[in-house]
Amino acid sequence: MIRIPPSGPATMSTTLLLCAALLLSSCQRAPAHVSAAATLVATAPVTAGPDQPALRVHGVIASRDEQRLSFKVGGVIARMNVDTGDSVRAGQTLAEIEPAEIDAQLAQARELDSKAQRDLQRGERLYSDEVLSLEQVQNLRTQRAIAAAQLRSAQFNRQYARINAPADGVVLYRQAQAHELIAPGQVILVVSGGARGYVLRAAVADRDLLQLKVGLAAGVQLDAAPDRELRGHISELSRAADPATGLFPIEIALDPSDLHLASGMVASARLQPGTLAALPRMPAGALVTADGVRGTVFVLSGDRAQRRTVTIAFVDGDEIAVRAGLHPGERVITDGAPFLDDNEWVAVAAR
Repeated sequence: MIRIPPSGPATMSTTLLLCAALLLSSCQRAPAHVSAAATLVATAPVTAGPDQPALRVHGVIASRDEQRLSFKVGGVIARMNVDTGDSVRAGQTLAEIEPAEIDAQLAQARELDSKAQRDLQRGERLYSDEVLSLEQVQNLRTQRAIAAAQLRSAQFNRQYARINAPADGVVLYRQAQAHELIAPGQVILVVSGGARGYVLRAAVADRDLLQLKVGLAAGVQLDAAPDRELRGHISELSRAADPATGLFPIEIALDPSDLHLASGMVASARLQPGTLAALPRMPAGALVTADGVRGTVFVLSGDRAQRRTVTIAFVDGDEIAVRAGLHPGERVITDGAPFLDDNEWVAVAAR
């Protein structure tokens, strides 16, 4: 216990000095404890993903049973009985060609066949009477066979001087009008029943074709419905390039869905070649620096941020595949990474 002497000028000065000494001594004996503030960061897990980047292709939707109809012979179109969007029944006559020319050819073939048959019958009788030689009769038989073949050809052409619907369906395109002169095999109508579903027809470069195989899964998005993803798989891979574009056509069969699809819709597909779960992957935002295939990231280790060098395999959208330097299950720092130093204290922000 400290006693304070009676007051007075000298005594007051002594008292003030004593209080100051006691205060200074108390401050020196107090323990000093200063806590450094941790930097607030956000993290993301390192996952495992395919060892090849995803491939995105663009194309158009088409009916799988789409048929392009034409006349067997050329001529002037007499009638077009349907228009784009019309429903048709199997066997319904969709278009006809002017029959005058093909009917004349058929009549001529019938007359030639009839004459060749009469000549052969007469020749056979004369051969029996030894008036004609065997060679002459054989020539008549050949002429009869040729005439019969010409008649069958004319009958076949007459049959295909009209276009009949091959099945129930819808007319997708009408590409000619009545009274137009068309060539043999020229496409007049495109019809589809839609019974076999729909496909996405696209094309890829040669380097991409080598990564694909029939049966590879695909996610398809329509431009008309970007919030929906349809599922499908590659059903056809062409082994010959399109001479006009140099690209290789592919076909993606779409799984059934409740969307009302129509031929001509524009869509894109995401294909994922390569081996699944083969390389570590991290968000692109975790990369702090990059120089070629080498980069740096910060990995969370307890409450510290540790700088680490990684080898970049490829960039796939908003992800980076890493060939070396990271392992699935680790956590990399995303938000706040550019402002960190190696082994700096950090605190992970709550989500």
